[in-house]
Amino acid sequence: MIRKGSISLIVLMTGCVNAPPHHSSVSTQDWAVYQGTGSNQASCLSEFTQENVSKLEIAWQYHCGDASPHSQIQCNPIIVDGIVYATSPGLDVVALNGVSGEEIWRTSLSDHLAKSDIPGPGMGVSRGLVYYETANGPTIYSSSGPYLFSMRASDGSIRVDFGHQGKIDLRTGLGERHKESFVISNSPGAVYRNLIIMGCRVSESAGAAPGFIRAYHVDTGELVWTFRTIPVQGEEGFETWDEEHIDQMGGANAWAGMTVDEALGIVYVPTGSASYDFYGADRAGDNLYANCLLALDAGTGKKLWHYQLVHHDLLDRDLPAPPNLITITRNGTTINAVAQITKTGQVFVFDRLTGAPLFPIEEREVPISDMPGETSSPTQPFSSISPFSRQAVSRVFRYAENRDSLQARLDAMRKRSIYEPPSIDGTLVFPGYDGGGEWGGAAYSPWENYLIVNSSQMAWTLEMVPVQTTHPGNNQYLIHCSSCHGADLAGGEFMGRIPDLREISTRMNPETISQLLQNGRGTMPAFGHLEEEKREAIVDFLSGIDRKNIVEQKVTYVSSGYNRFLDDNGYPAISPPWGLLTAIDLDKQQIAWQVPLGEYEELTKQGIPQTGTENYGGPVVTSTGLTFIAATADEKIRAFDSQTGRLLWEESLPAGGYATPSIYEAEGHQYLIIACGGNKAGTKAGDSYVTFRLPQAVQSDSIPRNPAY
Repeated sequence: MIRKGSISLIVLMTGCVNAPPHHSSVSTQDWAVYQGTGSNQASCLSEFTQENVSKLEIAWQYHCGDASPHSQIQCNPIIVDGIVYATSPGLDVVALNGVSGEEIWRTSLSDHLAKSDIPGPGMGVSRGLVYYETANGPTIYSSSGPYLFSMRASDGSIRVDFGHQGKIDLRTGLGERHKESFVISNSPGAVYRNLIIMGCRVSESAGAAPGFIRAYHVDTGELVWTFRTIPVQGEEGFETWDEEHIDQMGGANAWAGMTVDEALGIVYVPTGSASYDFYGADRAGDNLYANCLLALDAGTGKKLWHYQLVHHDLLDRDLPAPPNLITITRNGTTINAVAQITKTGQVFVFDRLTGAPLFPIEEREVPISDMPGETSSPTQPFSSISPFSRQAVSRVFRYAENRDSLQARLDAMRKRSIYEPPSIDGTLVFPGYDGGGEWGGAAYSPWENYLIVNSSQMAWTLEMVPVQTTHPGNNQYLIHCSSCHGADLAGGEFMGRIPDLREISTRMNPETISQLLQNGRGTMPAFGHLEEEKREAIVDFLSGIDRKNIVEQKVTYVSSGYNRFLDDNGYPAISPPWGLLTAIDLDKQQIAWQVPLGEYEELTKQGIPQTGTENYGGPVVTSTGLTFIAATADEKIRAFDSQTGRLLWEESLPAGGYATPSIYEAEGHQYLIIACGGNKAGTKAGDSYVTFRLPQAVQSDSIPRNPAY
């Protein structure tokens, strides 16, 4: 395949010159923007080729040293002028020499937090940083707990003139009752001119904070504009909510990050579902601007256009990743477009300026909820582009020892559609809560005009239970705690390992449980925003203490918890593949190739075809036809041929690489770096960054470093 053009054409098409806004020199060597310029996860560097990629070797490893049994690293490192900026499992920010891995500086943000605001591993995970050359010099922005910090890129020192003593409280401005609510930012903000634009993560239970989009001045931290994702009376979209309860609604937040088109002055923001996620009797209507791709004027926050991709979400179908800035050619004319992947495995493509769909979107009828009080949407949008994830499943894993009972269970669950609503009888959620597509995002290769995206092919089960128990603390537990710990208190694995609470009273006294609810710990957020009476009711329930007084209750049904559908050996219970890597040909709107991603070696040795695994983190592509991705539960990193999907190289990692890699050049040679934090899909925790390069002898024989191919 002949690759197109000169560096100017490549930059025009993709922005794969991964330099930050106002960087002193535009350079293909840097990776200074989260997930690459345009969120396209693409590099023009060409030292790695299909011919030499199998010779990659470890250049250096950096051990952060602060991992815990529940910690993760999901960071896509940024690299400027040969310096790697990244975060540790404990959310320290580090600067490393990109050639040697030597630590230049390290800043502990927790030293600048109150004890109650220190995020636990998992809930406080960081997916990346922001680098920006402000009037005060090169600056790093990073989040920890409910705060956004500003620090000098030269030495990591906190800029005390930013916000309040160097930080902004992201809870400020969300309403009086949310001053102590769970609000953090796992994904980095986006910079436009002198603004840093922030989304946030909020609780998914009742009483959650609203997920407003906000822009702050990069030097002072002053709030410049706010876009309310849950409108107030008089604003467009207000009519799509239950007027009686809209002031109590939360969510509709941009937790996955966002993408700026600096030339057009537009920030593209994907939003998540409204809270509570699985029962919406008190939020009747389509619920704008939840589950929308928003196009906002980056300078003012004014809405330019929106498209809602899920109406009245009942299945946690958040838009999971920043959209890609791509180009589409029609009748010889190049159209600037924005592409959004979804948890359902669909791709939606719009004109960047107008929001007009560039490929047909059909509103199709979907099953209607029969939950008491619920009014689900009768239709949902479906893209004409071939989905990158399976859309239905009917068979269980044929090699499962308990396959007959699994098949009977699968047959009994409701599963007519990817939008099968929650039910008391039991619903199969497929693609699962974690996709389909997820926060690792898609890579866009303009050289093939392919969108390359990984997907998990996992089924989860959903059962709704009534909140009508005799103990008011049990009711409050079901509302605020059961989504993670389960209605049966048994715990499990979601966002890290969730403890079993069935005998918590033998391990903790009521005072300790109360402090835990107040402050949070580990993967558990703080519930300081809950009224004291409700918190103490939960404490009494978990401690086995009777309680007669009634706590006011509004939610009437909740999910039994986040439960993967697994066999007795812990493998996915449905038929493989369980993980896929897919290339979508945007010219043909069809899948160009699709291969299993990851394997369980013990199954392969039994003669079972490669199954793929659940996967977290995304791919990166190069101008030389390579797609790099880690992400898999077998704790490996791989390189594929971008045109065909052929596996070219794989290497074991010290822990799962559940992050998106970065590619950069330093001192004349190319590097590939991946965070190895582990602790997803049942794998061990890790604490390292691993960097690969070609051996010296191979480097000298490489093709000239230019974007042509």
